[in-house]
Amino acid sequence: MFKKKWTTLLLTASLAFAVAGCGNNGGNANEGAANDGANESGNKVTVNFMHLWPEGVSAGQNKIVNQIISDYQNENPNVTIKQEVLDNEQYKNKLKVLSASNQLPDVGVTWAAGFMQPYVEGNLFTPVDDLLSGELNGKFVAGTTEAYAMNGKTYALPLEFNIAPVYYNKAIFEKFNLEIPQTYDQFKTVVKTLSDNGVAPIALGNKDRWTGSLWYMYLADRIAGQDTLAKAIKGEASFTDAGLVQAAQEVQALVDGNAFVKGFNGLSNEEAKSEFINGNAAMYLMGTWELPNWTTNEDIPQEFRDSVGFFKFPTVDGGKGNIDSWVGGPGVGLFVSENSKVKDEAKKFVEYFVTKWGEQSVTGAGVIPATKVDTSAIELPQLYIDLFTEMNKASSITLFADVQMKADAAETHLNQIQSLFGKASTPDSFAKEHDAAIKAGK
Repeated sequence: MFKKKWTTLLLTASLAFAVAGCGNNGGNANEGAANDGANESGNKVTVNFMHLWPEGVSAGQNKIVNQIISDYQNENPNVTIKQEVLDNEQYKNKLKVLSASNQLPDVGVTWAAGFMQPYVEGNLFTPVDDLLSGELNGKFVAGTTEAYAMNGKTYALPLEFNIAPVYYNKAIFEKFNLEIPQTYDQFKTVVKTLSDNGVAPIALGNKDRWTGSLWYMYLADRIAGQDTLAKAIKGEASFTDAGLVQAAQEVQALVDGNAFVKGFNGLSNEEAKSEFINGNAAMYLMGTWELPNWTTNEDIPQEFRDSVGFFKFPTVDGGKGNIDSWVGGPGVGLFVSENSKVKDEAKKFVEYFVTKWGEQSVTGAGVIPATKVDTSAIELPQLYIDLFTEMNKASSITLFADVQMKADAAETHLNQIQSLFGKASTPDSFAKEHDAAIKAGK
C-alpha cells in the first residue's frame, strides 16, 4: 500500500498549496562567514553549519546530520564541517543577530516564504538554482522548492514536507472509552470528558506562540474555509470576516473549557511535548517532524510510541472547511550565505546533504523528505505510512501563517495568538490588529 501511495505522490504531487505567506537545536561557537585560512582551491576549508537538530529532542535527525557530515569529510578530507546546534527559538533569534552584522553561517537552516523574505531582500542568502539544474534536477517532490523561490530565483533547498495532525494517546482514549472525533462537537465532548476526569486534554506550549497558531489556523480553515483564510493572510480579505472571528472565539472557548495543560501560555513547546510523552496530556497538535519521536526515537519508551495515534482536525458543523485540508507545507530548508568566503564548497555540501538526507531520513528518523525516495524495499512504521497516505489525499495544504507573512506582520500574528490564548485580547481586536499589520506591508 505504501509503495502505491508513494508512487502516486511522486507522479502526480499536485497538492493545492495556499501560500498566503511556515516551527527543532547548543554546540560550537559560530564563526560566521569568515573562515581563517579557508579557500576553495583544494586547501583546508572550514564550512560553518548552523542547524536546529540537537541530540535528545531531535535524536534521529541529529544522528543523520552527524553521519552525513562524517561521510562528507571522509570523501573530502580537506573540508571540515563545523557545527553549531541550537533549539528552535534560540536558532531563530541567533539568525536575526548574525544577519545584522552580515555574519551568517556558511550554511544554515531557514523556513520558507515570509520568514525567508527579509534575508533575501537583505542580500544575505545566495541563489541556489545552479544546484537545481545539477545532480538534484528532478529530485524534489512537486511544490516544495517553489516555496523557497522569490523574484524568479530559489534561495534554499527544502529537506522535509510536513502536515500537522492531532496526535493522541490511545491508552488514555481507551481508558475513558473515547472515540476519534470526526466533528468539532465530538472533539469538544472528548475535551470535556478528559477535563472532568482530571486529565489535561491537550499539550500546548504557547510560549513559542506558533504552536497556538496551529489551533487558530485549523479552526479558521474549518469555519471560514481555506480560501478565506488564505486571502486574509495575503491582505485580500479581512480577519474581521465572521468565520475568522468565530475561530478566535472558539480558541477562547477552549481555554475556558480547560482544554490545555496548566500554564500552557508560559510553557515552551518542548515542555508541552514532555507532558504528552509522560502521559499527562491526551492530545498534541504538531507537525509530522515529530514522527521520529513516535516511531524511531529509542530514548522514548516503546510502550508510549506504540500508544500514539493521530486524527485529522475535525470539521465544524456549518463550516466551509474540508477534513482533508491540512495546515503544513515544506519544512525547513538549507541556505548558503551570500557573504560566505567558501561559497562553492558550501554549495557542494548542501547538494550532498540534501541528497543523503532524502535517502537516510526516512529509515533513520521517520521523516517525510522533500526529495523523491524509492521506498519499495523499506519496512516503515504504520504511523508513518498512514500519515503519508493522508498527505497524499490532501485537498489543500495551507502554509503556516507566520511563515507566509512578512516579518512585522508575522510578529504581530504571533503576539496576538499568545494574547488571544491568554484572554488579553478579544477576538475583535485580534482581527483588527492582524488587518492593520498586514496592511502596513512589513
